[in-house]
Amino acid sequence: MGIPGLPSGLFFLIVFLFILAASAIKILREYERGVVFRLGRLIGAKGPGLIIIIPGIDKLIKVSLRTVTLDIPPQDVITKDNVSVKVNAVVYFRVIDPNKALTEVENYLYATSQLAQTTLRSIVGQFDLDDLLSRRDKINLQLQEILDSHTDPWGIKVSLVETKSVDLPEEMRRAIAKQAEAEREKRAKIIHAEGEAQASEKLAEAADVISKNPTTIQLRFLQTLTEVATEKNSTIIFPVPIDVLAPFIKK
Repeated sequence: MGIPGLPSGLFFLIVFLFILAASAIKILREYERGVVFRLGRLIGAKGPGLIIIIPGIDKLIKVSLRTVTLDIPPQDVITKDNVSVKVNAVVYFRVIDPNKALTEVENYLYATSQLAQTTLRSIVGQFDLDDLLSRRDKINLQLQEILDSHTDPWGIKVSLVETKSVDLPEEMRRAIAKQAEAEREKRAKIIHAEGEAQASEKLAEAADVISKNPTTIQLRFLQTLTEVATEKNSTIIFPVPIDVLAPFIKK
């Protein structure tokens, strides 16, 4: 097998050189970098674009610089006030130094995942349940700062950490529902009492105005009868002033 007129040895040499040249040429995308090791020694990151390496001597490892979305599985956590909850979160990070990401840690994805899980458990355990439910922004910021400081020697930048959900035991859910119901009833009673206080003040002001002219009470009485008559009621209760009955009571 070969090309007519061409020695078979030369043909195989050309094929070998072609394969060698093909293996020496690497193409990296815009978001990729190639970390080159020459005989086990770090040469550095190259790319993007066309990269030429020495086959058999150089080893190229591709590293993506895109932001990675890391989902932290639910973690069993005991809060500061001894409530058992399950908390999960999501971490956004990216590689900013490919050389450190490959040489400073064995597997930066796995290492970041494990670090995020342990940090989530330790940080959430420092807060009460009420703070965990109402002050997530502070918890997220604290998680991001701690993770970023620990992953910085690995050439990784943690840009954002968000707690996704907090799963409570069924007994705690019922207790929180009762607490919310009691809080609503408390607010309703306070609003009702404030309304009664304001109404009593207005009634006191009206009584002062009526007491200055007794005729006004008679006009108000007639107005009330007119309003009752418009409803076409079959029975009308006609109040009699006590002053009219006073002479009969004395006798």
